[in-house]
Amino acid sequence: MRALMITLGLVATAFAADMQASRAVAYPIYPWCAQYGGAFDGATNCYFANLWQCQQTIAGMGGNCYQNPFFLAYGPDSERPATAAPKSKRRTTQDR
Repeated sequence: MRALMITLGLVATAFAADMQASRAVAYPIYPWCAQYGGAFDGATNCYFANLWQCQQTIAGMGGNCYQNPFFLAYGPDSERPATAAPKSKRRTTQDR
């Protein structure tokens, strides 16, 4: 009986640990996308917080910047779902 209880406890612990690891993560939706030019139809990157970042990325490579349609679908900032806060803040050279 004791071995059965230990086995059930280990199975329950493994199941609980697996549930923690598979939680959904909400990533932020950035407002600007870049459509790159290229020989193979280019690529799309929608990880730009502002137009300047997007324009600097495509400079020299060709392409264009456009507003992310998924960002616009959420409306004003107050209506967009909150994103998960990072677990720890990395120190940068600007923090010194």
